[in-house]
Amino acid sequence: MRRFALILALLPGILAAEDFRALTGDEILDALTGQKLDYGDGVWQTFDENMLTQYFSGRASSGCWAVREDRYCSLWPPSDRWACYDVLQSGDTIRFVDDTGGFTDGAFAQ
Repeated sequence: MRRFALILALLPGILAAEDFRALTGDEILDALTGQKLDYGDGVWQTFDENMLTQYFSGRASSGCWAVREDRYCSLWPPSDRWACYDVLQSGDTIRFVDDTGGFTDGAFAQ
């Protein structure tokens, strides 16, 4: 019984940590434009107003970003394929969800 009570006591905190809300296209633009996301371990990404994006993970790479049908999409040369993701937000955390359900979380950099 004590274990059950402990689980019930911890459950609201666990659920609150996963309280992500799907963003619309306009909300994605508002959330990302001009921002920098920190993915941890020195990895970050910027989202410029001119729809260019910079990603740094040990070395820098440049691409383009857009919002299409309420999804964040990016293009990373030399590829000519756009990859699109659903975008969710919980507080200062943005979650990108791919078509297989895999996700990446980034926090707004200060």
